[in-house]
Amino acid sequence: MTTTTLKHIPRHIGIVMDGNGRWAKTRHRPRSFGHNAGRKAVREVVEGCIRHGVEALTLFAFSSENWQRPPDEVNALLDLFMRALDKEVDELDENGVRLRFIGDLSAFDKPLRQRMVDAMERTAGNIKLHLNIAVNYGGRWDVVQAARKVAMAVAQGELSVDAIDEAAFDRWTSLSEVPPLDLFIRTGGDHRISNFLLWQLAYAELYFTETLWPDFNQASLQLAINDFARRERRFGRTGDQVAQAAVR
Repeated sequence: MTTTTLKHIPRHIGIVMDGNGRWAKTRHRPRSFGHNAGRKAVREVVEGCIRHGVEALTLFAFSSENWQRPPDEVNALLDLFMRALDKEVDELDENGVRLRFIGDLSAFDKPLRQRMVDAMERTAGNIKLHLNIAVNYGGRWDVVQAARKVAMAVAQGELSVDAIDEAAFDRWTSLSEVPPLDLFIRTGGDHRISNFLLWQLAYAELYFTETLWPDFNQASLQLAINDFARRERRFGRTGDQVAQAAVR
């Protein structure tokens, strides 16, 4: 099935990029070797999303729990992250990609934070694809920080308690500026959400693959999108109601 025959393209895809360490281990190389190899998969998926017309892509690059990993691996990840920023921003900008970082950025040192800010400012006007990189991010953190902002707005008289509903709350979450999450992909064989986009996952379709992240490419993305296109998304309605709406 090609992109031209697909009737349902997800507007927003989120991916847990798992399996870098195991990919490296099978090659008797350090885990950092796998993380570096994963950069190619990121480029493949970004290119694939642009080709399909996906509007937003959110990648789980570094969770708030990843600080518990061995210090050498954390340092290698952050060093890779900084080098990738320096090398990839030019190409992302040329391809019309808007880059945003979501998560608690205060944990990173000043030079890395400044690179993130510079990259976001440089690409802010791009509209072909919204690329969100979740770093020092957790789904529970996202809900809590949104709740704090809502509470502050109420305390300052900017928002009444009666005005707090799902739509109002969503405006304070990290991904309020992009379409709702349609498709969640996790590579590496595990079947967990792992504290990723908990608020946004409410009606997303879940897709799990044994493919390790460095081996995930545009063909792998095509399989996930094909699977998404075959699913009936009812959003609380019956199948008959969905079918009737489709022919109107």
